[in-house]
Amino acid sequence: MFERMREDIQSVFHRDPAARNAFEVVTCYPGLHALWLHRMAHALWVAGWKWLARMVSNLGRWMTGIEIHPGAKIGRRFFIDHGMGIVIGETAEIGNDVTLYQGVTLGGTSWNKGKRHPTLEDGVVVGAGAKVLGPFTVGAGAKIGSNAVVTKEVPAGATAVGIPGRVIAKPDGEQQAKRQAIAEKFGFDAYGVGQDMPDPVSRAIGQLLDHLQAVDARLEGMCGALKSLGSDYCAKDLPQLRDEDFVGVCKEQDEKPAA
Repeated sequence: MFERMREDIQSVFHRDPAARNAFEVVTCYPGLHALWLHRMAHALWVAGWKWLARMVSNLGRWMTGIEIHPGAKIGRRFFIDHGMGIVIGETAEIGNDVTLYQGVTLGGTSWNKGKRHPTLEDGVVVGAGAKVLGPFTVGAGAKIGSNAVVTKEVPAGATAVGIPGRVIAKPDGEQQAKRQAIAEKFGFDAYGVGQDMPDPVSRAIGQLLDHLQAVDARLEGMCGALKSLGSDYCAKDLPQLRDEDFVGVCKEQDEKPAA
């Protein structure tokens, strides 16, 4: 038991930079208190002491503002950040290393008995205010954006945002590498490129980089064709990119942008 508690405390340090020391975490993190009370309530629930389990769960809700049904199954290193307003239903299943932020609901969409709440596999992160509703699975490593309402399965490693929740298409590895290469060539640090949860600006930047890469390839082909015809039109060097034009854009001041 104490080993699990130490593991829980360490998981806070891994995922919350505001945590300063173990005493502060143990005394001031309601998410941790709610988790420990749930373990007690779940043990009572499994043992058949249903009413007592509900009382312990209700005590945890009163103390922390986090409502976890004693029937819910929760894995190791579960982290609740802030936590106020979180609701986790009876048949919810949560894997290892899952993170929930405040206002999250893992709820159902049916009054029928049986499995009616979601399953979150290992490493899932659910943003503040998100609602995950129904008996489906959110795959390992997936992310749910803040205030999203998700009612369908989310593939492993994907990101779901919006109302209703939709999976954001991510560029494959080859496309991502091309974008990074063209960004570096022009001395541009595209803040949104490669992020797991792109916003409209970063998606637009990605499209611009794809366009630049296509234009660059076309120009190279044209220059090669002209050179084969004996023209020296493309032999001239391109204008140099000046360092002062990229102050604040290049990663380091002494990093020279590519010519």
